[in-house]
Amino acid sequence: MKPGQVECKNIVLAYGATQVLKGITLTVKPGEFFALLGPSGSGKSTLLRLIAGFNFAQSGQLTVDGSDITQTPPWQRNIGMVFQNYALWPHMTVERNVAFGLEERKTSRAEIAMRVKDVLALVGLTDFAQRRPNQLSGGQQQRVALARTLAIEPKVLLLDEPLSNLDAKLRVQMRQELKSLQRRLGITTIFVTHDQEEALTTCDRIAVMDQGVIQQIGTPMELYDSPVNRFVANFVGTINFIEGDVEHTPTGSTFLSDLLGKIALPAITPDRATTRAALALRPHTINIIAEPSSPTGASRGSINVPGNILEREFLGEFVRYRINANGTELIVDQLHQVGSEIHATGTNVILEIPPKALRLIW
Repeated sequence: MKPGQVECKNIVLAYGATQVLKGITLTVKPGEFFALLGPSGSGKSTLLRLIAGFNFAQSGQLTVDGSDITQTPPWQRNIGMVFQNYALWPHMTVERNVAFGLEERKTSRAEIAMRVKDVLALVGLTDFAQRRPNQLSGGQQQRVALARTLAIEPKVLLLDEPLSNLDAKLRVQMRQELKSLQRRLGITTIFVTHDQEEALTTCDRIAVMDQGVIQQIGTPMELYDSPVNRFVANFVGTINFIEGDVEHTPTGSTFLSDLLGKIALPAITPDRATTRAALALRPHTINIIAEPSSPTGASRGSINVPGNILEREFLGEFVRYRINANGTELIVDQLHQVGSEIHATGTNVILEIPPKALRLIW
């Protein structure tokens, strides 16, 4: 299978007066595992179905390897899609389900037999060839749907929330198998999900969507560490926002807030004298000190603020605290180890905030 490059150029799609996709432009590189991530109604599944050929844009262009397929019907695109509900024929065996797409393409019997055998071995279902879908587990059904799509040797593989019907433990197992299989095949794959953990752990790059607009495209680490706006910061992982104002002076810029006071910022091109903004801070970057030996925190280079623990949750790998810090509520995650200190609700603590963990969000 030769991987294809997918390009969307200013795609606009509307249902009546409702714009669902608003000027979508992106490039998925050959062999890339790419995710469309966003909440329900963000347009991610609509975009995936458009790439498959089940939706058509009012304007814009869709190309695969430079060839315009904007108006090409789905059966002529050589793009394979695995649906959320798998869409298996219940009366057919696994073998016949996998062969179905090849039969529709008038492939020879010998070629069908060879390809079916190969893809069933690839997904670990050789011994299940004569079973029917209702005799398989959810994970096995998902593999059958994947095998059926791979059998036609598509240039691009589309996955529409294929793990959503599985239980939590099986989801983790299947996403690892999907990633391993994609790496072995090198096939260009576009994966739609609303689950940030699935996208972060599986994909090379991610497009975060909201209300039909791509908010940011980047690697998982780029999106997590350097979100470009509040939506991305809030949607990808858990985040704290510390509200304040950016003040520009002849010598530089500062951030002013009730919680942190005045903090120097890197050089910023000012739009106006004072701009309302926020500093974004991930919960795991904050450290809790029960009895600080140095209240100012100067020796550690941190910003220290007092807080009172309102609630706590034990989440296994870490303990999550909700803390009132001078009127600002912060979420703080502390790594849990056997014998590590657990802070009680109502305890007064000091929070250590490293300046390098703060990111300015407009």
